[in-house]
Amino acid sequence: MPRLLGVEIPGDKRIEASLQYIYGIGKHTAARILEQADVGVDLRARALSQEQIAAIVHAISASKILIEGDLRREVQNHLKRLQGINCYRGIRHRRGLPVRGQRTSTNARTRKGARRTVGIVRNKNVKSGKV
Repeated sequence: MPRLLGVEIPGDKRIEASLQYIYGIGKHTAARILEQADVGVDLRARALSQEQIAAIVHAISASKILIEGDLRREVQNHLKRLQGINCYRGIRHRRGLPVRGQRTSTNARTRKGARRTVGIVRNKNVKSGKV
């Protein structure tokens, strides 16, 4: 398994698909990186030479793409900023509710979590008449 920028990428897949295992690199970005590095898209990741790996790393760093830890840190900073200024999106993030206008009365179970029953808790003694 080749290692690019601290990330193990699968060696059995084509390099275009393997680059997408790096957080922050998608399909189009991977194609653009391979074009800049002059590496064929049909090569398997394990078949890359050291020069090709160096060219890919150089293409990623030269195009100033944020990846892995830097990108995660930037996204977290954006969320903290939204929460800090108490805007609507920040409040929704803080409460763990959908942010982009989805309905919540019937759906949004993924964001809201398991259902919590709200109502009267019955006393065991009420059924038998021993109040």
